[in-house]
Amino acid sequence: MDNQVKDTAKKTGNALKNVLGEFKEFISKGNVLDMAVGLIVGSAFTAIVNSLVDDILMPFIGTILVGINFSTLGITIPWGNEPFIAIGNFLNAIVTFLLTALCVFSIVKVMNIFRRKQETKPEPPKPSKEEELLTEIRDLLAAQQAAAAVQVKTEEKSEKEPAALTK
Repeated sequence: MDNQVKDTAKKTGNALKNVLGEFKEFISKGNVLDMAVGLIVGSAFTAIVNSLVDDILMPFIGTILVGINFSTLGITIPWGNEPFIAIGNFLNAIVTFLLTALCVFSIVKVMNIFRRKQETKPEPPKPSKEEELLTEIRDLLAAQQAAAAVQVKTEEKSEKEPAALTK
């Protein structure tokens, strides 16, 4: 029985080491670190967009709409403890979402443009003069061999034709 307990403890210890090793490998990969940085920058970016909407755009829109203050826009329900439905806050959230989505779309669009530019393959370098000369020599030799092969075939045909005529 003691051996079974030891074997189980050993297997559990090995499994724990494997899981910890896999976790360490997962954490040390660049993708996880990039994702963490993106999350932090994204939350800071959201604060900037919220400030833009709440402090700049919504007062401007409220001024255009004859002094409506969206933060106080809502409906009070006249029964129970009279809850307040904050429609203005909901509109602020919608505008914030649309602006955030527009900014993220713009960033992705610009990144895709840069990525396409990097993916375009540069023209292969021109061959050197030596390579051009070697290519010409190769082509001339191939043409001479083809001409010699045609000449041999025509000679073989001409040798066979008189024999065929004499029959």
